[in-house]
Amino acid sequence: MSTSRIVLFYKFAPVGDPEAVRLWQHTLCRELGLTGRIIISEHGINGTVGGPMKAVKQYVRQTRSYSAFRGTQFKWSEGGAESFPRMSVKVRPELVAFGVPDQVKVDDDGVIGGGEHLQPEEVHELVDAKRQQGVEVTFFDGRNAMEAQIGKFTDAVVPETETTRDFVTELDSGKYDHLKETPVITYCTGGIRCEVLSALMKDRGFEEVYQLDGGIVKYGQTYGDSGYWQGELYVFDDRMNTRFSPEAKTIGECVSCAGGTSQFYNCMDQGCSTLRLYCPDCRHIPQTTRCPACQARAETESEKQQSVRPRITAAD
Repeated sequence: MSTSRIVLFYKFAPVGDPEAVRLWQHTLCRELGLTGRIIISEHGINGTVGGPMKAVKQYVRQTRSYSAFRGTQFKWSEGGAESFPRMSVKVRPELVAFGVPDQVKVDDDGVIGGGEHLQPEEVHELVDAKRQQGVEVTFFDGRNAMEAQIGKFTDAVVPETETTRDFVTELDSGKYDHLKETPVITYCTGGIRCEVLSALMKDRGFEEVYQLDGGIVKYGQTYGDSGYWQGELYVFDDRMNTRFSPEAKTIGECVSCAGGTSQFYNCMDQGCSTLRLYCPDCRHIPQTTRCPACQARAETESEKQQSVRPRITAAD
C-alpha cells in the first residue's frame, strides 16, 4: 500500500488577512515537502495537496489549528506529491471563480444562503420520498461541461459551461427557470462549487435547492457505482480521471471515432488548455494535430501576418 496520499479540502469562513495566511500555508507546505494547489481569499481556503502520509497528516493538524479553519473536512485520496509538479499558494478574490465576489457572503458557518446539505444517504432518501409524491428530483451539474463527458449523475442537467464564470450567464439566461419550483440537487467534485452555486440559484428564485455534501468524491466513496452516479470522475491532477470501482461504466466518447474512452488529451500546441477525449486507437491524433480552437487561432494569426507583409513591386 502506498505511503503517500492526497487531501482535498475547503472551508468557507471570514479571513481577515489572506496574504498572511498565504505566507503561512506556503511555508508550512514547503517545510513538509508537500505539493499541490491552494487558494486563499477573504471567503476562506480551498486546496489539494499531496505527499508522504505522515507529512499530510501533520499538515491537516496544523491547518485545523488556525481558528478560521477549525473543523475543516479533508477528503483523502490515492496519490501523492508526484501528482503535482509544484506547490502553488495564491490569494484570489474568490475561492471559486464565478466572477461575482460581491454576491458571495460568508460567516463562521460558511456561505450565507446556500442550499441544504445532503449526505449521500439523504440524497437517496430525498429522491425516493419525492417519487412517492409524484415529483422527480433534478441533479444539476456544478462543474464545467467538459468534466461531465466522462461521468455524471443519472439524467443530470449539464449547463453549457467552459469555465465556472459561465454559470452566472447560464442561470440568468432563463433556460432553467422551469426548475425553479422543483427540487434540485447541485453536485460537483468535492462540494465547493455547489456551496456558491446553490446560493446563486436561491438568490435567483430557485425555491428548493440542495447540495451534495462532500461532492461526487464522498458519494462515490459511499456508493461506488451502485447508486445514481455513472462513469468516471475528472480530477485536477495528472491522473485526470479516477474510478470508484471496477464496475464503473465508460460513458465518454472519442471525438475521432466515437469509441468509448475516459482519457483526455491536449492538442499538439504545448500551451493548449483545451481537453478532448480520444480512445487508445486515436490517441496519436492530438500529438500531431491542433484542436479546433488552436487551429482557428493559428489561421487568424497567419491571416494577420499576410495582411501586414510588405508587397514587392518591380520598382523595388
